[in-house]
Amino acid sequence: MTAVEAGAGRGTVRRLAGALHRRPRLRLTLLLTAPLLWLTVLYLGSLAVLFVSAFWTTNSFTSQVVKAWSTDNFHQLLTVPVYRQVVLRSVGVALAVTLVCVVIAFPLAFYTARVARPARRPLLVVAILTPLWASYLVKVYAWRLILSEGGPADWMLRPFGMSGPGYGLPATVLTLTYLWLPYMILPIHTALAQLPAALLDASADLGARSWRTFRSVVLPMVLPSVAAGSIFTFSLSLGDYITVQIVGGKTQLIGNVVYSNVELNLPMAAALGTVPVVVIVVYLLAMRRTGALSSL
Repeated sequence: MTAVEAGAGRGTVRRLAGALHRRPRLRLTLLLTAPLLWLTVLYLGSLAVLFVSAFWTTNSFTSQVVKAWSTDNFHQLLTVPVYRQVVLRSVGVALAVTLVCVVIAFPLAFYTARVARPARRPLLVVAILTPLWASYLVKVYAWRLILSEGGPADWMLRPFGMSGPGYGLPATVLTLTYLWLPYMILPIHTALAQLPAALLDASADLGARSWRTFRSVVLPMVLPSVAAGSIFTFSLSLGDYITVQIVGGKTQLIGNVVYSNVELNLPMAAALGTVPVVVIVVYLLAMRRTGALSSL
């Protein structure tokens, strides 16, 4: 390349850079085109295909998908007791995991944010995040070992005349709580760390006891962060299907029912797959009223 050609190339780059600098909207459009295209085509496109295929049917003789519009799959979801039970059980498990996470996370977050020495707080936050660095499957299989017959859970409870929960619905809730607990602790920790100490002092000066201070001062300010953490715990638990496969025993949730129907009845699997999407959208709309989305 000659010096003249190199100079012309640099001049073109400068003119292009100058044009982009003078047109911020064009610069923003070029920056967002690729991620928005990915979001539209891959994510929203796959959701659209999911919703459309939920209205197809399967030929009972050949098991081939019939691309004809029908609401039979949704009619079965509403009328067949098994599907209703699976949906209600899945939502119940997600709510139970969220509630247990709140009960466990609040005292832990309060200690890390308000009680522990400031020098130790970063180390405690790292300790909370440490389980997230381990493989999902490793953690679930570790709990399978803990909850197995004759496993560590049985060893610890045997002196009290009890035994471990084994595999089933309680084991599923316990394992999912362990998996998603950090997502609840971190938002609450952040909210408590940002809580002005002057408010707590003012409440004490006005004669409020600890419970009144918690109910009237702490809880209203931390509630949006609790709701924000619940979005993660609820949605991740509702869509999970691996945990229940490993520690759930004979328990059936939406995730593993969808997985078992993918090859046998794809339209029904798609119809079942729309249920978590709808439930999570409704849940997000409800949490929006608490200010949770602005806390994410």
